[in-house]
Amino acid sequence: MEKTMVKATVAVMATTAVVVSGVILYQKLNRKKEGNAKLARAEEMVEELERTCASPLERLRQLADAMEVEMHAGLASEGGSRLKMLLSYVDSLPTGDEEGLFYALDLGGTNFRVLRVQLGGKEKHIVKQESKEVSIPPHIMIGSSGELFGFIASELAKFVAAEGEEFQVFDGRQRELGFTFSFPVRQSSIASGTLIKWTKGFSIEDAVGADVVEELTAAMDKQGLDMRVTALINDTVGTLAGGRYYDQDVTVAVILGTGTNAAYVEKANNIPKWHGLLPKSGEMVINMEWGNFKSSNLPITEFDRALDEESLNPGEQIYEKLISGMYLGDIVRRVLLKMAEEAELFGDTIPPKLRVPFILRSHDISSMHHDISPDLKVVATKLKENLGVINTSFETRKMVVQVCDIITRRAAQLAAAGIAGVLKKLGMDPSSVNHQRRVVAIDGGLFERNKVFKNCLERTLSQLLGEEASRFVEVTLANDGSGVGAALIAASHSQYSRRGEL
Repeated sequence: MEKTMVKATVAVMATTAVVVSGVILYQKLNRKKEGNAKLARAEEMVEELERTCASPLERLRQLADAMEVEMHAGLASEGGSRLKMLLSYVDSLPTGDEEGLFYALDLGGTNFRVLRVQLGGKEKHIVKQESKEVSIPPHIMIGSSGELFGFIASELAKFVAAEGEEFQVFDGRQRELGFTFSFPVRQSSIASGTLIKWTKGFSIEDAVGADVVEELTAAMDKQGLDMRVTALINDTVGTLAGGRYYDQDVTVAVILGTGTNAAYVEKANNIPKWHGLLPKSGEMVINMEWGNFKSSNLPITEFDRALDEESLNPGEQIYEKLISGMYLGDIVRRVLLKMAEEAELFGDTIPPKLRVPFILRSHDISSMHHDISPDLKVVATKLKENLGVINTSFETRKMVVQVCDIITRRAAQLAAAGIAGVLKKLGMDPSSVNHQRRVVAIDGGLFERNKVFKNCLERTLSQLLGEEASRFVEVTLANDGSGVGAALIAASHSQYSRRGEL
């Protein structure tokens, strides 16, 4: 009897084991099936992103044409284009012959820089330079105009007082300064401009509508500082000056960093909205403010639309939101968030940090994009550090890199189309027969540090220009247009050079 019971028990246990193992196997197969379905959905979403971001050459050529059309419209009349095409009043760029000591002030955020540059002419170029960065106290950023410019002039005076013997001003000459002011101004001459509005955390009401050069000059006078503001510029114009100083064929400058903009040298008689006397040089540097460019041919996705709608300036700066470093990381974040929601890219829970705007920066996606380790270890580290995501599969990491690649390459291709449009305006067209050498100076971390972006931009620009024309175009890296570039423009517009003394 006991044997029979034991046998029955064993049989039941065996049957149960078989059933349990069958259930486990079924669950495993089901999970695998579900996992495969989710992986397939994720792959499908990446493919859809690639389709919507696609920028074939024909589309890019249409964008270049549209950029040229907008440039013409912006030069014809104020408000005639989404491109402001601002007159910089810079009508002579550095030649490399400049000599002497020149200063620069770069005010564009919560810090400002003061610089001095000793120029040694064609043979020596920049002999020596020094700079100092100063933080602006928060209370001054919301105080009065007198407080702000008084603080700046005080720090500038200290910097001048520390001038070493290796820096020399020619006898009897006043020190001269180039002022980079990265806020919206309405400029009326090379050395005057009224503030339209503050950005970047500043709120100083009595400065709005005032001439910022006059405000700075008055503050320097109170400090007993004998210095003349020779030029008021923005960083893109400074980049053009810095490039031209070393290469006289530099005619276009582009910023591709946190933000983006372009400036170029235009013939003065091609500017219908210019009503003053034509400059003696016959040229004028135009600050395009091209970040506001928009065209129906721009490949805009649901992620771009959402980013724009939630931004501080919806409907504005569309081009900038597609190509600048400020936004690329957040576009990638939005794509990954949807993939996490619909395809469980990071498992069955959505990482809370993935919902935080701008938690991914352009340098993060660049690091992941450039990961060449066999197991994509850098990607795993970045996902853990930035999003709190751990234990990702290789397939997941690979898809993250694909998303970074799609968004980065689209940005590079669109930037190349913009440059091609500017060059076309200057006569550099594939159909043209006679070409002259043109150099495009580009500043900004996105171009400088992201090799995939840089290589894609250069390759796309060459394709857009055509084999013949592209042989006459060079793209070069420029540095510190807002600092050294401002000092160089101060030199090229020196009061003494105008008298034939330089």
